[in-house]
Parts: sequence; structure tokens; C-alpha cells
Amino acid sequence: MATQSPDDVANLSYEQARDELVKVVGELEQGSSTLEQSLALWERGEALAGRCEEWLIGAKARLDAARAAAASAGSIGAGDAQGSASA
Repeated sequence: MATQSPDDVANLSYEQARDELVKVVGELEQGSSTLEQSLALWERGEALAGRCEEWLIGAKARLDAARAAAASAGSIGAGDAQGSASA
């Protein structure tokens, strides 16, 4: 596995970070790395997991905003329909 700087993790898409994290975990589970290599892999894995979490938090925020907007639009529309029916 090529060693990359932690800074490059910030530029990874969710899928890239997730796929690399799977590889890192696989290497750690093999147990054939030296202690120093294992520590480097663990640090990389932590950075990748953090990046994945950032993407997931952002996705959840977007979904929550879309749901809130849809609910708001639905309640405005429902209020208009009730107002029209009583007029």
C-alpha cells in the first residue's frame, strides 16, 4: 500500500475513502505488518473513517434539509387548500 499524507484524505470522495478503509482493515487483519507499519495503517484508517463520517454527516444534513423543506411546502399547501375550502 502506498503511503499517502493525511492531507490527501480531505480530497477523497466517500466511496474512495470507504474502499481504501476496507483495504487498510484487511491489511491490519492479516497481521503480517511490522508494528510501525501497523501503526501507520491504523492512523490512515482513522483518517479515512473520519472522512467517511464527514460525508455521512453532510449527507444526513442534506436529507434533513430536504425533508424539512418538503414538510414546510406540504404544510403551506395544506393551509392554502383549507383556506380555499372554507371561503
